[in-house]
Amino acid sequence: MSERAIILECAWRNPVEAFAPFANAPSSVLLHSSDVAPGRGRWSYLCIDPFSVVTSKNGTARIDGRPVAGKPFDVLRSLMKNFKGSVNDTRNPALPPFLGGLAGFFAYDLGADLERLPPKRAPFAVDDQACPDLHLGLYDTVAAFDHHTERLLVISSGLPEAADAPRRKRAKARAEALAARLADRPPLPPLADDPLTDHISSNFTAEGYRQAVARVVDYIHAGDIFQANLSQRFEAHLRPAATPFTLYRRLTQESPAPYAAYVAFDEGALLSSSPESFLRLEDGCVTTAPIKGTRPRGETPTKDRLLAEELRASEKDRAENVMIVDLLRNDLSKVCADRSIQVGKLCELGSFANVHHLISEVTGRLRDEEDAATLLAACFPGGSITGAPKIRAMEIIAELEPTTRAGYCGAIGWLGFNGDMETNIAIRTMTVKDRRVTFQAGGGIVAGSDPQAEYLETLAKASAMRNALLGKALTSVPS
Repeated sequence: MSERAIILECAWRNPVEAFAPFANAPSSVLLHSSDVAPGRGRWSYLCIDPFSVVTSKNGTARIDGRPVAGKPFDVLRSLMKNFKGSVNDTRNPALPPFLGGLAGFFAYDLGADLERLPPKRAPFAVDDQACPDLHLGLYDTVAAFDHHTERLLVISSGLPEAADAPRRKRAKARAEALAARLADRPPLPPLADDPLTDHISSNFTAEGYRQAVARVVDYIHAGDIFQANLSQRFEAHLRPAATPFTLYRRLTQESPAPYAAYVAFDEGALLSSSPESFLRLEDGCVTTAPIKGTRPRGETPTKDRLLAEELRASEKDRAENVMIVDLLRNDLSKVCADRSIQVGKLCELGSFANVHHLISEVTGRLRDEEDAATLLAACFPGGSITGAPKIRAMEIIAELEPTTRAGYCGAIGWLGFNGDMETNIAIRTMTVKDRRVTFQAGGGIVAGSDPQAEYLETLAKASAMRNALLGKALTSVPS
């Protein structure tokens, strides 16, 4: 870390409690490891009051509301180059990986800026939410929560000041101000079990979804694709007393996950409790960990074990996973050094609060001329939530899903001033805008897919989000 940066150690606080006062502030971000376990979920980050905000909609990027020339990922690359070297990239294991930089979300629909896709037209893929395709703040000050050691660090670089004395002065003032705001906050009240909405609807009937699955299978038999991820969208309206932050607390309590997040944007918020890592970049090393294959957790230890064993033995689920691994190897080859791409794990069982998943891991070494922005552009949106081949699968998704996906199946995370990055795949994700809540759940459709089984899988994946709205099975507050 630069010697000009300020690092303050503060009394430990629950990150959700610490974030509560900032949840309604535009561009406030909580990247939250609500599922802490060996090997995952160590760090959470609180980011408020950015010194600049980058947004995009329909291919037009804006910085602090002003349109700028260039495609969104090119704008991000240029912006981050302005700060290259401003924070020492020596990686200290005692410090968090994220020391300041960009944080926020990349919506699935941003993929249309990267690939030639059919135009959005009724009745296909209607954009009825008008959410940003991208919303990122530039944060010079970050609160980092180390769940493994229960240490809370406030880190400020003093950017965008460039000269030493003003930058040091800004860093000190900003760090001390955030530390003071994090102190002396009362505990949050316990969550009630009352419904936050009166009704949940879907943009598919059960029969309509089954027919859409059958149509994907037809495309597979015709040779267009090997698989595609098809989802249905659920919708609800918050009751007058309900808030997006209460919904987020209930979501992460109902379904804790290592890549949870709350991102506030104008007139809304994106709430995520994702188990899936998308891209991690550390000192030039790239890791992606796709999830394909799902079973619910069992009600008893015996039933749970049988469901896990069934998933491990499933040829269909394994075939889905292997196809996505191959797709990601291809995506990484666009920006990684020759012969550096390796499959470290293949179809290993990962167990979370509500589901079992098959998880693989692909790694590579980024070429010297590439960076976090070009890595994202090469791989976005993630193959596990599009299909193979990716572009044709995205075209079929746009044809068969009635509405655009907005934040769902995009990515949420951070890009550091030191060049590192960590993002999730935004599944188990809810968009709240003007008190309207939307959330989606889908599955990978292959030649052997059974339409009814695929429909039931979407209901299982949506259960935690439905329960968060309806107030079922709430337990303790996450830490």
